[in-house]
Amino acid sequence: MQRKSYSNKQAGFTLIEVMVVIVILGVLAALIVPNVMGRGEKAKVDTTAITLKGVAGALDQYKLDNGRYPSMQDGGLDALVNQPASAKNWLPGGYVKGGYPKDSWDNDIQYVIPGSEGRAFDLYSFGADGQQGGEGTDADIYYQP
Repeated sequence: MQRKSYSNKQAGFTLIEVMVVIVILGVLAALIVPNVMGRGEKAKVDTTAITLKGVAGALDQYKLDNGRYPSMQDGGLDALVNQPASAKNWLPGGYVKGGYPKDSWDNDIQYVIPGSEGRAFDLYSFGADGQQGGEGTDADIYYQP
């Protein structure tokens, strides 16, 4: 019968090797996490800008069908969802799907007619905080034709 020889050497990582790996992972996390964390709010800002553009297109279609943009007496943007009495050529089913237009933070889209600076209308979102003004993602987001 043959005897097997066992070595007293143990396989594994030294404490220094483990610490080096932890430091490398920490540095990578410090570089990557800040970039990834802000992308969700940036995506909401971009989505809201796209929503504003879509609502502006619906307003233009309303004007083509009815000869004018919906007034505040017509219900403002509600006229895109529910037919006002004054809209004789209103598109069956409305101009936007899913109800009254909302931004990415579930706040109502703002509509003012007539618009400022000679524009037919102003269309905007109050941003993440839902309040006028602000900075960063809290800043108002305006439709720019």
